[in-house]
Amino acid sequence: MCGIVGYVGSNDIKNFLLEGLKELEYRGYDSAGMAILQDDSLKICKAVGKLENLQKKCQDIKVDGFGVGIAHTRWATHGKPTELNAHPHFGEFSYVVHNGIIENYKELKESLDAKFVSQTDTEVIVHLFEKNIEELKDPLKAFKATIDALKGAYAILLITKAAPDKIFFAKEGSPLIVGRNGDEIYFASSDAPLIGYAKEVHYLEDGEWGVVQRGEVQLFSHDQKIEPEFKPLTINKELAQKGGYRFFMEKEIYEQSDVITETMMGRITENGVDFEEIDEEYLKGITSIKICACGTSYHAGLSGAYLIEKLARVPVTCEIASEFRYKDPVLHKDTLFIVISQSGETADTLEALKMAKNAGLKTLAICNVDNSSIVRLADRTILTRAGIEKGVASTKAFTTQVMVLWMFALYLAQSAKTLDESQHKKELEAIMHTPHALKVDENMHERLKRLSKRYLHGHGFFFIGRDIFFPLALEGALKLKEISYLHAEGYPAGEMKHGPIALADPELFTIALMPKNLLYDKIKSNVEELSARDSTICAISSLEFDLADDFVRIHEWDHFMLEYYEMAVVLQLLAMEIAIRLGNDVDMPRNLAKSVTVE
Repeated sequence: MCGIVGYVGSNDIKNFLLEGLKELEYRGYDSAGMAILQDDSLKICKAVGKLENLQKKCQDIKVDGFGVGIAHTRWATHGKPTELNAHPHFGEFSYVVHNGIIENYKELKESLDAKFVSQTDTEVIVHLFEKNIEELKDPLKAFKATIDALKGAYAILLITKAAPDKIFFAKEGSPLIVGRNGDEIYFASSDAPLIGYAKEVHYLEDGEWGVVQRGEVQLFSHDQKIEPEFKPLTINKELAQKGGYRFFMEKEIYEQSDVITETMMGRITENGVDFEEIDEEYLKGITSIKICACGTSYHAGLSGAYLIEKLARVPVTCEIASEFRYKDPVLHKDTLFIVISQSGETADTLEALKMAKNAGLKTLAICNVDNSSIVRLADRTILTRAGIEKGVASTKAFTTQVMVLWMFALYLAQSAKTLDESQHKKELEAIMHTPHALKVDENMHERLKRLSKRYLHGHGFFFIGRDIFFPLALEGALKLKEISYLHAEGYPAGEMKHGPIALADPELFTIALMPKNLLYDKIKSNVEELSARDSTICAISSLEFDLADDFVRIHEWDHFMLEYYEMAVVLQLLAMEIAIRLGNDVDMPRNLAKSVTVE
């Protein structure tokens, strides 16, 4: 979720690169850098932290006349946020910026006789290019050989003294746009930096690559030369940042299908799950797991507890961090202590982690922000790679946290051999199908928009589910509370008859999560009890439910977690559409902050 820009032309290169990065800073603010090449003269500048640090550092750089430039604002995936790890990365005569993840960077790195100065996967690109150019003597052929060797996702811009008037580019699984205005050529990873500069743009497709120079774009699709399809650029900057969506929350809901792929990348193999961040030796002697988190992360942790116990047969407890801090907990050194936080700065979770460290427990953080306080303190970290989440109500952070926990559960199961071969294969196949389950169905979204007008009044909502769908019900209720300001509660469906069903009447809305693959008959019976008391029922399932006042049909999946993920999208969209109808600011709900860094 980093941001890149590039430019070929004679106008103020430095200004365009800095302005472009400013438009993309929401995509990453761990570090930033730029490289400008004019003939054999190179100017390179990097800085850690927010963009203003780079602006101050490069204020004395003067650039006049024709040149090429590339720049990058980073969201760390491999390596800490340091100047050495900041882009552009360089070899002896070439410089590269890159978004995405190179899955096979370790194998490529071992094959190269080059001096690596960073911890990143990106640096392998520039050293591989320079090796290829020595052998092939042609920059374009060398670049093609380089991208052919890469596995993973990437948007790449590369400049080299071997062709000082050109920028080489490639796209696979990460966004990249090329724009032009007369002889000037521009690149960016979204529309926003190009507005006011480029008059027309070509949105690169996966497998497209090529080279640009003054006024000329050579474009290839795999091995075939093609003509770019330039279209006028007419949208405004705010709309461009949101990718055409009404709210950042909506954009982030739609992003989940792509983001989850980044979470999985390099960790899912044909044989199972592999985490380079942890090792089996570290986990030896662990007999139980305690998960600790707040809010949405707590709901992800509860989901993870179900998954770990189901797959790995390890006992798990899940604690709310703000309560855990003060309960004088009993902690055993054979317990793995897992903390979950989107920001890595959640105050209660951080204090809980300190308690576990002081008690001598092994600790693991599941986090979205590298080099955050929680990441620095924990023994091991698995990054969720969700990218910047601007909407206060968490969406993609939640689904990526659950994915990490699902993969971790399977990782433990592999080690403990608690699954037979067919069960293991089924879990692996389901994980790999998750991007499909998270892809927003436009027809369903339209249905939820229409449905939302029925749920603007009443005296509250019950979100109900069983097993792992109970924490999903909690999360659905929280989403609605956060942005609509309507009262909602998540309950285990089987608990309705133990008190809450007393509230049932036509003005109580029940959102029922009814997965085909997990306890369907049980929850069907629970919902029938609510319907008999005249509660208004909105059922979410792949199986028709005659007693539902409203029915939201999901796809028929063969694994309950795929149902879980599609239902998560439904709950997010329904909450958002209700809040929009009520006229609320979906991205910045009242009284809430994105990261709770105080007690």
